[in-house]
This record gives sequence, C-alpha cells and structure tokens, in this order.
Amino acid sequence: MSETDVKSRLRAAMTAAMKTREELALGALRQTLSEIAVVETAGDEVAVLSDEQVLAVIAIEVRKHHETADAFVTAGRAEQAARSRAEAAVLEAYLPAALSDDELHQIIGEEVAAASAAGAEGMKAMGRVVAAVRAKAGPTADGAKIAAAVKAALA
Repeated sequence: MSETDVKSRLRAAMTAAMKTREELALGALRQTLSEIAVVETAGDEVAVLSDEQVLAVIAIEVRKHHETADAFVTAGRAEQAARSRAEAAVLEAYLPAALSDDELHQIIGEEVAAASAAGAEGMKAMGRVVAAVRAKAGPTADGAKIAAAVKAALA
C-alpha cells in the first residue's frame, strides 16, 4: 500500500510539529490523520484514499473546526474559538485554493444551460445542476454556497 502525496505531506508536517513542539499544529494534524485512518479502515477491507479523497477529509475537518469555533463564540469562550480557528488554518494550508465567486457563477451558468438543453427546467433541474457543479468545483467546494447560488440562478 502506497501513501498518497497529501497524506505523506501531513505526516511530514506532523513530525516537524513534534520536533518543534508546536502543540496546536500537532493536534490538528494528528486528528486529521486519525480521521483519514478511520475512513480507510471503515469498510470490509483497508483502502488507501486517493489525494482527492484525502482532501475531502481535510475539508470536512476544516468545516468541523469552524463550526466548533462558532459554537465557542456563541458560548462566550473566545480563547477556545481562536484556537479552533487556528487549527482550521493549519489544515486549510493543505487545501487547494477555493473557486472565486465569478468562477463558481460561470460553472453554474454552464450547467444551468446544459440542464435546460437536456429538457430540465426551473427547480426540477436543481439536483442535476448542483451535482454537476459540485463535480466540477471539487471536493473542497462549499455545498451550501453552491446550492444557494444554483437556486438563485434557477429562480
């Protein structure tokens, strides 16, 4: 079993964080590598995730850290919220750059036109268009943002 490039970079960064005693980065990297291992061993057989699948796990972990930070802010615990956001920032360094709003709207326009050409009109095309946009935007795209933009374009 060979290790993916992203996963090996995460392991190398974790080793460096251990050596430099960067507790914040170490915790975030350890947790993410643990989640990757859980996903790899979840089925009947151990699987090695592709780089795209590893990036999807990292994106989920980043989202979890942001949601945790929001919960801490609501609870009035600013210090923990800052720590959670800092951990998210450590992981965000491994994600590809997000699409700009213009790029996202261009992809949505293309997919709405394709759905119309295929005979799907209005809100009936929503599922098809969202799925196509998510496939083109990649695993790190914000699904809620995509769904809202597609809904606005179809309305």
